Amino acid sequence: MTRDFLDEMSASLDEMSKRQRAVAEYILEHGISASHETAYALADHAGVSESTVVRFAVFMGYDGYPEMQKALRASLRKRMTTVERIEDVNKRVPENDIIDGVLDGDADVILSAKDELDRAAFEKAIDMLIGARKVYIIGMRSSAVLAQFMNHYLRLLLDNVTLVCPSGGSEVYEYLVNISPEDTVFAISYPRYSSGTIRAAQFANRIGAGVVVLTDSESSPVAAVADAVLVAKSEMVSFVDSLVAPMSIINAIIAYIGKRCPETAEKFRLLENVWDEFNVYTE
Repeated sequence: MTRDFLDEMSASLDEMSKRQRAVAEYILEHGISASHETAYALADHAGVSESTVVRFAVFMGYDGYPEMQKALRASLRKRMTTVERIEDVNKRVPENDIIDGVLDGDADVILSAKDELDRAAFEKAIDMLIGARKVYIIGMRSSAVLAQFMNHYLRLLLDNVTLVCPSGGSEVYEYLVNISPEDTVFAISYPRYSSGTIRAAQFANRIGAGVVVLTDSESSPVAAVADAVLVAKSEMVSFVDSLVAPMSIINAIIAYIGKRCPETAEKFRLLENVWDEFNVYTE
């Protein structure tokens, strides 16, 4: 399970020396600004030596300060409000660096997703989607666009796909009222995690349906009820999360299912004829 730095640090306070506790307390009080400080600056603000900060990182189980700093940023990202994100970006990213920062950040998270994807979990997810009596795709708030994209293309490949798009909190259960153990729910959930998606996945799990989750870490609250967890990080380059990595995973799922389904080519030949007949696309 993916670690959460702030939770682990808070749980370890009683085991810390006086100087280590000073570092921890500074981080807890000034988390956002602390996450962008050098080891020297953080030490100065906490009233300890730079070597104490480095040793603190080792005490917390990291190879060094840069690795701990990265873990702190990931932990903070799950907790930050939109206003805090805007303030954070305004402090650390000069206006003339926004374009390069966003594009470089998107490229980095895609490469990270490629390296970190659990291939066995991916194969299991594909089998669950293809073998399901019915597939339910769930994504709310910022994840809704990912769910809609997946639904659009998966419906062209499979005849049993339903997009769960409730307008109210309890309406999600109206979509799932007929769910059975033969079905699969594909739940997409990214910080800040939608409670509606979590409850829907928990409901499906209680019924005995299969649950595939696409999320940012194995410690995501929705991952606890999943049969297969696909992790693709959504690094916060600006005050909105980058969704390019999960979008790439969805692209891979669609391409893989298309390859596994022998009738795909014939189905698209029929669709092309329909699109031409009704002028769906303009040349």
